[in-house]
Amino acid sequence: MPNPTAAMLVIGDEILSGRTRDANMHFLAQEFTKHGVDLQEVRVVSDDRPAIVSALNALRAAFDVVVTSGGIGPTHDDITADCVAEAFGAHIDVREDARALLAAHYERQGADFNAARQRMARIPDGAVLIDNPVSIAPGFSMENVHVMAGVPSVFQAMVASLLPRITGGAPLLSQSLRIYRGEGEIAEPLGALAQRHPELSFGSYPFQRDGVYGANVVVRGHDGAQVDCAMAELATLFPE
Repeated sequence: MPNPTAAMLVIGDEILSGRTRDANMHFLAQEFTKHGVDLQEVRVVSDDRPAIVSALNALRAAFDVVVTSGGIGPTHDDITADCVAEAFGAHIDVREDARALLAAHYERQGADFNAARQRMARIPDGAVLIDNPVSIAPGFSMENVHVMAGVPSVFQAMVASLLPRITGGAPLLSQSLRIYRGEGEIAEPLGALAQRHPELSFGSYPFQRDGVYGANVVVRGHDGAQVDCAMAELATLFPE
């Protein structure tokens, strides 16, 4: 049975402007690879409501799992929760379970649970909360869409909370071989090797070091024995 497919929607003007470098995609790809979920697409959209809703609807229809990051904080431009509610045609308001979590958190801190902070308790009807042990404000899941914070430490904690809910498949295994030859020289035998192993994925990533050209060839697959076999053939084709 094939692994579930996934997409990620990164939301925020700060990503597209270059002000903030996104780290969440890299982390999610690693965790999904280990969990047996195939991340197949990543989109980045601005803090624009129609764009977010359109992207959400397209991705949730095309993939088994959709993860969003960004736009669930306390400020006026944090509109992701409202966009998810619109995409699903669901009502959204401050929800008591989320409000209670945040109220207790700010009481412990001796901080005012003001109107801005209460915005983080606005959850669409029918959603399931995603635990956030770092800063308490929860994410949430609506069917196959999982809504998380953009702050990397919080995003990572939410992914850890979410993964037990997602049924994964076979982890993706990979091995690599560094070959000190140009891609033009290795392309034909590498292509023939890939044809002999259609169940595997072969990637060639060129580099140049001290005037020497080469490529890191990566073999990926879900069956360790098949990956080992292809790597043995690769080493035979391109001995050091």
